Amino acid sequence: MKRIAVLTSGGDAPGMNAAIRAVVRRGVSLGLEVLGIRHGYTGLIAGEFRALGPRDVGGIIERGGTILGTSRCAAFLTSRGQETAVQQLRDREIGGLVVIGGDGSQAGAQALAQRGVQVVGVASTIDNDLPGSDVTIGVTTALDIALEAIDRLRVTASSHGRTFLVEVMGRTCGYLALIAGIAGGAEAIMLPEAPQSAEEIAAAIRDAYGRGKSHAIVVVAEGAAPNAAQLAEYFAHHAARLGFELRVTKLGHIQRGGAPGVFDRMSATLLGATAVEQLHCGAHGNLLGIVNGRVTPTPLAALAQARKPLDAELLRLARVLAE
Repeated sequence: MKRIAVLTSGGDAPGMNAAIRAVVRRGVSLGLEVLGIRHGYTGLIAGEFRALGPRDVGGIIERGGTILGTSRCAAFLTSRGQETAVQQLRDREIGGLVVIGGDGSQAGAQALAQRGVQVVGVASTIDNDLPGSDVTIGVTTALDIALEAIDRLRVTASSHGRTFLVEVMGRTCGYLALIAGIAGGAEAIMLPEAPQSAEEIAAAIRDAYGRGKSHAIVVVAEGAAPNAAQLAEYFAHHAARLGFELRVTKLGHIQRGGAPGVFDRMSATLLGATAVEQLHCGAHGNLLGIVNGRVTPTPLAALAQARKPLDAELLRLARVLAE
């Protein structure tokens, strides 16, 4: 193997640049030529490659996002799109590919592996929903951003005696909401994995006020049902009966935009460097993640049948601590 390539795909996450940097510099140290692919699978299909050397990735470890760009590519879901992508790699005599991204990105990596591409995935998503990784790249930074916002909102909530609904990211996985809610001292947490009715949330808030609290914070995952907008509509229709004033803050993509913290920089560096080492020694077809503090491979083929469960003990603890 003389040449490898790296791409970032799906939602950006703080630490992706640290992973790119590690892939390039470890690759060069092993005598490999490294190509970066622009705009994820869209750029792979279109042939958007550029050579990357050590100086090209200087000064990026502290930057959020991804210097390679990313996208969600509908064309790659088709057989024709995948065939074109494979041909682009063959035309450039690329012996291995590192895919940095979340569940959709790694499903794409598996599709390429089934077509004979030597590929290694790097677990990177702020949702933290990938099996085979305790904490994926980007999660801790996103949590720090969410927690800072919750702390600031609690100040104004306490001053005005209000309830704040704080919506964080998480379509089908409530990890961000659960951890931010526990660390932020939320009175209630809404998760996709543990549905509650709007009336149950209202009861929790009323109970908090009844115990002498001057305000309340409810952390809501964007994929929860009801979500923050639906809860706000319910509360607006029942404001007189509920007896408290409510505000909604949606953190949205601000959670992705922070400079990566030390854990995300270190885990991304370890995973990126190990991905290159795996390709160099002929190991491929795996997703690399951090498990019990160590870089651990999980077969890409196993991801389609696996789902990372939410920690039930943490969910119980959140309910206890809300008292």
